Amino acid sequence: MEENNEVIVYDNLSSGKMKFIEEHLGKKNFKFVKDDLLNKERLNKEMKNVDVVFHVAANPDVRLGASDTRVHMEQNVMATYNVLEAMRINGVREIVFTSTSTVYGEATKIPTPEDYGPLIPISLYGASKLGAEAFITSYVHTFDMKAVIYRFANIVGPRGTHGVIYDFIMKLKKNPRELEILGDGTQTKSYLYVKDCVDAIMFGYKNRKKDVEIFNIGSEDWINVRKIADIVVEEMNLSDVKYVFTGGSRGWKGDVPKMMLSIERIKSYGWSPEHQSEESVRLTARHLVKELTG
Repeated sequence: MEENNEVIVYDNLSSGKMKFIEEHLGKKNFKFVKDDLLNKERLNKEMKNVDVVFHVAANPDVRLGASDTRVHMEQNVMATYNVLEAMRINGVREIVFTSTSTVYGEATKIPTPEDYGPLIPISLYGASKLGAEAFITSYVHTFDMKAVIYRFANIVGPRGTHGVIYDFIMKLKKNPRELEILGDGTQTKSYLYVKDCVDAIMFGYKNRKKDVEIFNIGSEDWINVRKIADIVVEEMNLSDVKYVFTGGSRGWKGDVPKMMLSIERIKSYGWSPEHQSEESVRLTARHLVKELTG
């Protein structure tokens, strides 16, 4: 929108909120379509005359896969297939896809580069994103398309509606004296501020060199869950909070306890993040505390 492009937002609002886009409603170069990517007929219709698709839609709840084995298959794999088919039918040639670090599974090489393999996801979410990547790359080669695929670290920011920072704030809102922490608190991962993430997406798209480009996007350090809890407690101005750990090295089935991505590839193209993990977490906690607690 800042670059005066014509933008169509296609969203079922399962995790998004209208207030995030209300400033653009009514503008000539903006259209909002409330619908699901599983509605192929509507998707095909809205894909007409589109130049590039930024495919950000997914069910991002990694934990959910252990109790509902269909959700990631439908909302991540089938949804991506529907997007690609709508593109093929309408002659749309470019797709930008947001994938995830979970495609790497429990990588033995950290920081993990894009050419690490074999890719062995340990969550159904990771498997669904890897499956979506495979559909995209095969469509590119079969139907003369171009794709940029981004494998993200944990992306955090003001409009977050899930994730560890959001969860901690909601738990402490209910009980400011005690905080349940999944696992043992030593899970250590990279976190990247959402503004850096968007900058990286646009940079990679504009500076791509191949028909299929795969970039890791993240910060160049990491932070553990216990430190995140400390930051949230500080930003909520609480004291004497008792931490209760559920135990074990993972927060849930499919949780990868250690994750940091190598971002050398996109750095070699000329991009690097402005914020590292702790600053990203603190800025997010500050925003969300204000938003969620008033």
